[in-house]
Amino acid sequence: MESRKFFEESSRYIMNTYNRYSVVLRKGRGMKVWSPDGKEYLDFVGGIAVNILGHCHPRVVVAIQKQAQRLIHVSNYYHIDPQIKLAKLLVEHSFADKVFFCNSGTEANEAAIKLARKYSKEHIGPKCFEIITAKNSFHGRTLAALTATGQEKFHRGFEPLVPGFKHVPFNDIKSMNRAITENTCAVLLEPIQGEGGVRLPDQDYLKEIRALCNENNLLLILDEVQTGMGRTGKLFAYEHYDVIPDIMTLAKGLGNGVPIGAMLATDKVASAFQPGNHASTFGGNPLVCAAAVATIETLLEDGFILDQCNRMSKYFMKELEKLKEKFPRLIKELRGKGLMLAMEITTDGDSVVKACIEKGLLINCTAGNVLRFIPPLIVRRKDIDQLVNVLEGIFSKLD
Repeated sequence: MESRKFFEESSRYIMNTYNRYSVVLRKGRGMKVWSPDGKEYLDFVGGIAVNILGHCHPRVVVAIQKQAQRLIHVSNYYHIDPQIKLAKLLVEHSFADKVFFCNSGTEANEAAIKLARKYSKEHIGPKCFEIITAKNSFHGRTLAALTATGQEKFHRGFEPLVPGFKHVPFNDIKSMNRAITENTCAVLLEPIQGEGGVRLPDQDYLKEIRALCNENNLLLILDEVQTGMGRTGKLFAYEHYDVIPDIMTLAKGLGNGVPIGAMLATDKVASAFQPGNHASTFGGNPLVCAAAVATIETLLEDGFILDQCNRMSKYFMKELEKLKEKFPRLIKELRGKGLMLAMEITTDGDSVVKACIEKGLLINCTAGNVLRFIPPLIVRRKDIDQLVNVLEGIFSKLD
């Protein structure tokens, strides 16, 4: 009865922008979340790759509590202590020299688009404004980020879109080369396509893109909103591919649940932004930065969590492969890196998600028939075993 009231009031007062499942979540700890009536769920969605350290990680909770008692928000007209500490951590553990803070991945990508255009117009030529992105990509919901997204289903109803974007097939260096013109200023790519179905590039693809950018005096922007912060087994996914971008965007796991995004760049490129060129009222405020500092420091301590991510990734994939052998007609392909894994199936994925919910398991479906597993990096073997057992039971009825 209580749940029904939640659903009715949600429908009455909140805009209908999400296909929500019939679940209300009130409490979380580690890998688990609970509904108001006490039903327990094992969470392999993690806020869509956000809760890197799990729900309500003690270190992050304490950091938020202490900062909330000290200072929650001040304007970026002033220097902010936790923001400086966070920027230093990000710079010291990445390719970048400078950081801009915002509130989401979409905003980080908007900042990257603006920076790329401004730098290129000042240093390359006034006609350099076009950005090439990949088909099947996802870069956000605001108009420029939406236009950059290479999926027409997200564009419908919002035309006219922002001019200056081209989409080419992902993992196709020849198509990228053909798309470059005198107006091109940058290439924007996800190292691994997330919303597009966890699509990985060939090992040399990003290196070839980097070389192409160098040859044509273009900037390389990597959207690591989903792949960053240890999700793939390294702090940033570009480290797997032996390539250095000019600009990188982060969000999701950066704050383990608080709304924070970041755009990182080299000194050379970052210098194109001067006071007044870009800003964010809430970007990098004391509260979210304190949470992000605690998150990164925990991730980096002795490399334990990243090691855990890689160990569990291998075990997870091995168990999924056993399922694939058992249900070859249902499971088409397994793919992924670290704890960003996917199972492409030959039936509707949403029906499987709903069946999992009934069994107390939260998973995600993207691209219609791709089951995506993006749990906290603290996931254990027993959690993976529980997921596999639930899927096995569901697949047995479908096969």
